[in-house]
Amino acid sequence: MKSWIYPILILIGGCCLGILSTFVKLAYGAGYTLSIVTLSQFAFGIVFLWIIFLFSPKVKLPITSILTMFAAGIPMALTGLFYYQALETLDASLAIIFLFQFVWVGSLLEWLLQKKRPSKVKLVSIAVLLGGSVLAAGIGTNGGSSFTWIGAFWGFLSSITFSLFVYLSSSAGTHLPAIQRSTLFATGSFILVLFIFPPTVVLHTPLSSDIVFYGLMLGLFGVALPPLLFSIGMPHVGSGLGTILTSAELPVAVMMSYFVLGEAVSIFQWLGVIIIFLGIMVGNQKTVSGKIQANEKAAS
Repeated sequence: MKSWIYPILILIGGCCLGILSTFVKLAYGAGYTLSIVTLSQFAFGIVFLWIIFLFSPKVKLPITSILTMFAAGIPMALTGLFYYQALETLDASLAIIFLFQFVWVGSLLEWLLQKKRPSKVKLVSIAVLLGGSVLAAGIGTNGGSSFTWIGAFWGFLSSITFSLFVYLSSSAGTHLPAIQRSTLFATGSFILVLFIFPPTVVLHTPLSSDIVFYGLMLGLFGVALPPLLFSIGMPHVGSGLGTILTSAELPVAVMMSYFVLGEAVSIFQWLGVIIIFLGIMVGNQKTVSGKIQANEKAAS
């Protein structure tokens, strides 16, 4: 595969994540609950992945390794649960801002778990990102009318679990084919979802063809495609450039909420989104430059 394809795969993965909040909001508007939305998403997502996995190359693993991969997928399920909980009380354009705090939460995790202290440039980047987040959240402006502390709590919690998932997925099963890693992660996530929301809840909920559509969209763009695309692209692109490309999730989520859901997005919120991008780029400039130079040397 040509080297320029890997960044595009990550970019597409980020865009996929960006549209999730819109479909969740539409499902809520149709009368479906968090439990039904989450169950349908992971059920369809698992089907997508296992169909591909069954016809793909595999590496035989001992049961302990399989269980480890399942465990590494648990934060993925928690991220969806917390994020969708936030969407019950926050606009989609606001909830994504809290999820996006994973950019600096990840640096904090590295500091705590790996004793890797953030550099001065990284700290400046975090400060810029936080400032942009305040603007993007619309706090203190008309755009912040939908702000609730409980929604902010769930949204920020989703950023912590997403950071943990990124941290674990970058080290667990790196020798495995991308589809096998993604399938095992997602299976672990689905098992947790089944513990939290037993399938019996479906029996007490009036269903229609709408939930099939929402489940297909959320399963494809939330469970199946992003982990698979990231598993393929991240090892070749690096975490620095990968973070920047993944951040395509942010403008996509805001634009979808504006054009599809009709949510109000002020000029200050758009300015905050731009500042967040600048903060991410400042914090990863050195990493990205080194990766680009390494790729150029490898190609020559």
